[in-house]
Amino acid sequence: MSKITAAITGVSGYAPEYVLTNKELETLVETNDEWIVSRTGIKERRILKGENQGTSQIAIPAVKELLKKTNTRPEEVDLLICATTTPDMVFPATANLITAEVGAVNAFGYDLQAACSGFLFALATGSKFIESGQYKKVIVVGADKMSAIVDYTDRTTCIIFGDGGGAVMLEPNTEGYGVLDQVLKSDGAGAPYLHMKAGGSRKPATMETVAAREHFAYQEGQTVFKFAVKNMADVSAEVMERNNLTSEDVAWLVPHQANKRIIEATANRMGVSSEKVMLNIQKYGNTTSGTIPLCLWEYEPQLKKGDNLILAAFGGGFTWGSIYLKWAYDPK
Repeated sequence: MSKITAAITGVSGYAPEYVLTNKELETLVETNDEWIVSRTGIKERRILKGENQGTSQIAIPAVKELLKKTNTRPEEVDLLICATTTPDMVFPATANLITAEVGAVNAFGYDLQAACSGFLFALATGSKFIESGQYKKVIVVGADKMSAIVDYTDRTTCIIFGDGGGAVMLEPNTEGYGVLDQVLKSDGAGAPYLHMKAGGSRKPATMETVAAREHFAYQEGQTVFKFAVKNMADVSAEVMERNNLTSEDVAWLVPHQANKRIIEATANRMGVSSEKVMLNIQKYGNTTSGTIPLCLWEYEPQLKKGDNLILAAFGGGFTWGSIYLKWAYDPK
């Protein structure tokens, strides 16, 4: 019997309509377009506006599009994993809100939280359910409404983050396509450098925590930058070495869109030219769990069956990892 691997058989994405430009940010904090672009590569980001609008409102249209593209009836979905740092609420899981809305009545679902590495961790997890032979159709979502936890008086974070996300369908494959290897890491010693100070069980919300603006993302930029550059590059190089891949063998590097300089450093370490690097940070900023599926969605027309892809991410806490997958289909 041929080995079962989990292949991506479809990808979709969604970005809210409202565009927050660098020019508009100049009216909120002391910054300017040249400063932002030179340090991050970001020109604009999308923001989900409106009352009662959570991460599920980003994920639901992406999943509906995915079902349509893959000719999948909602009832056929076995499992939906939602990678997110900004769930609609503490409970129920955002994944359950999504499955209910799209009609995936036979699927169970849960959320996975690993900050910006969330989609990679969820993709690796979903793959195991396929590889075991237990399930045939697994949807992996990566989506975040980062505007909900960004302090728009803090120029170190508000220039970086945006809202958006995407979804992929995983199905069994016996031809050698799909997720082939992964290197996933975490180190809680990095927590002080990128975290949210309040809102969890350790420090529940009070009038004092709200007044102190402790319910927003906090980061020490330089420390995070150094860790991200080293660790994203290290795991990407490791997964290539483990699979005897040279830079010529890699069709695409799919990096988490945190900072253009981090992306360039990772590509340089791997020896991958800029033409092989998926990049859309200039349009969406850092959508946390949403960056990699958004890249796959936008670049899907350029992907060919058999392409070797290296996915890489780094997130708060710290979390980081790399996945090697072989693309399973040609553009429709």
